[in-house]
Amino acid sequence: MRMALAACLVLSLLGGTGAGEQCGGPPAAASTHSVPAPRLSPEERLSPHMPAPLRCDACLAIAFQIEQQLRRAEGKLGKKALKESDYIEVLERSCSQGWESYGVQELDGEKRLSGPGLPGQQSLSVMVSGGPWPSRLSKLCHSYVGEQGEAQIYGAHRQGAAALQQLLCHGDKGPCAGRKQRHDPPKELQNEL
Repeated sequence: MRMALAACLVLSLLGGTGAGEQCGGPPAAASTHSVPAPRLSPEERLSPHMPAPLRCDACLAIAFQIEQQLRRAEGKLGKKALKESDYIEVLERSCSQGWESYGVQELDGEKRLSGPGLPGQQSLSVMVSGGPWPSRLSKLCHSYVGEQGEAQIYGAHRQGAAALQQLLCHGDKGPCAGRKQRHDPPKELQNEL
């Protein structure tokens, strides 16, 4: 250990390029980025309901989570169809989960819900999670199950993830009706060393 410290001291005294980096110090030319957190309106911060501009994203997140939970339950049975009592239990568990992995990000100047199953997430942005978002998603999930019914949701799931998403989110009165599909921003090329 003393040899390593002595070597670092000698390198830094000699002013070798990158000596600080090699010895665990700060990088020679560190660049900093400032990314502000999204500014939330009073409705977005305080309302118990999902704000209207985020309902499509919320629906897509809910459809994704329901699909994942039902697929996992069927996987335990070898992909066989679930009994009614089983899929009702899975749907209840899907809606009652924690939802802590979801929050709001500002993407291209627009606030969007972000988390598993949602496209367009950027690595260099701040996500505001926790707070009212988990309970809003849970309430919305329960309302979708109540409106559509467990049997209809499970039937759509059996047709595929797109059918479930269509049923919950893109139908005539769905929160994504008439909305353009959200596209992921093109991935930037990275220089590899």
